[in-house]
Amino acid sequence: MTGEAPPGPRRSHGRIAIRPTLRPRDLMSATPELAGAWRAKVITLFPEVFPGVLGASLTGKALNEGLWQLETIDLRPFGEGRHRNVDDTPAGGGAGMVLRPDVLDRALREAAEGTPDQRALWPVIALSPRGQPFTQAMAQALSAAQGVTLVCGRFEGIDQRVLDAHQILEVSIGDFVMTGGEIAAQALIDATVRLIPRVLGNQASVEEESFSSGLLEHPHYTKPVDWDGRRVPDILLSGHHGHIRSWRQMQAERLTRQRRPDLWRAYCATHGRDPDGDREL
Repeated sequence: MTGEAPPGPRRSHGRIAIRPTLRPRDLMSATPELAGAWRAKVITLFPEVFPGVLGASLTGKALNEGLWQLETIDLRPFGEGRHRNVDDTPAGGGAGMVLRPDVLDRALREAAEGTPDQRALWPVIALSPRGQPFTQAMAQALSAAQGVTLVCGRFEGIDQRVLDAHQILEVSIGDFVMTGGEIAAQALIDATVRLIPRVLGNQASVEEESFSSGLLEHPHYTKPVDWDGRRVPDILLSGHHGHIRSWRQMQAERLTRQRRPDLWRAYCATHGRDPDGDREL
């Protein structure tokens, strides 16, 4: 990049003052690194779409309070030539364009944290439909790390050489294809940030929700007790916590068996159960 303008300043989120205003808050102004805060770095061609939904509700509140920090790294300034090209045609022919390895390498070096042998403390992930499925267990592992660097893919994909060189883990949020990885990155960050202590404020709710025990979550009810002829199950009004706990467990097992046979088989294997047994759920 000799002779060319260096990349512009990175945009980050962190602890900011809250003031009444008729204009949207500027969460993208540069802020100092917050000591001890979990951090997410996002390499993207569209830094303006962040924080997006992450700036709202509990994740936004936690962002303002400094429980976590978001930094976007614009990929475009690392591009080649006058037009800052970041992609090129696929070797061997074919439709679409592929992100160049030299361009992405420069951005990754700018975002680098720690040494390669410290990758567990700061993983680098590319959002990709061909990646391994994102799970609650992965979110829990990421929340225990110092932070994560996310690469938002675009076009047909990323040159395999830079994925190999930086030992980037490819992760998918589902069996479908989107135009880019920005929405997937926000989903991954949201699922991870909510597991950081003090973000939700009620650790019990985290422990009881879907996937935390390997099962889908049981049904929920609230007031009124009778709504449009549909009543809250009597067991939930009994005040007998042991019976309520058993009922919720059975409902979680029933839903998991019906809706997610894959999760049900894994749960049964872990708990020594026969997934095809005759037990009435």
